[in-house]
Amino acid sequence: MFMEVLVEGSADVPAVREILERRFNLKKDKNFRIHPHRGKGKLPENILSKPNPRNRGLLDQLPAKLRGFGKLPGPCCVVVLVDADDDNCVGLKSDLIDVYRKIDSKPSCVLFRIAVEETESWFIADAIAVKRAYPKADLIKIPKSPPDSIIGAWENLAKALGRKPEDCIGADKIEWATRISPYLDLNDPKSPSLNAFLLGINSIIPNIL
Repeated sequence: MFMEVLVEGSADVPAVREILERRFNLKKDKNFRIHPHRGKGKLPENILSKPNPRNRGLLDQLPAKLRGFGKLPGPCCVVVLVDADDDNCVGLKSDLIDVYRKIDSKPSCVLFRIAVEETESWFIADAIAVKRAYPKADLIKIPKSPPDSIIGAWENLAKALGRKPEDCIGADKIEWATRISPYLDLNDPKSPSLNAFLLGINSIIPNIL
């Protein structure tokens, strides 16, 4: 069974690819594909309707993509990783499950996981990984809060790396993820939502291999 992974944007790809390859020994294009979108978006009011092509966010496209994957000739497992941002995690996951239940021709294997607050939260929770990727990083600029706190993760990471958040663009986030992800501790993750993602992937691995 093949794994199709849906993420919000290109900045999420390096971390997810690192996890699948380093932690689970999966091979890109052989065992999995990662599909980045143009942001988070929002679930359409009518989940059975054809999606608006102008809305390219993950949630905008999710119902249609689940239906499409369900019609593939071969079996696949769909993994959906979405940022919590300011949403209530329990409510967001409930909405995602509700969408899955209501659509037809759906894939038999689906895993919904939420990054709290965003995938950059995985990085700032792992100070050693940040420091190994960026030896000159000023970790004092990252607030001393419990992992996965809603503190503006990417903004604080930018400041720790000597950047002004207002000057950063998507390419910066991709660079940070590319450099930090190889050093993430995937055996004893500091971020609870990263740990939940790892446990979820582990639970479906028997379907993939």
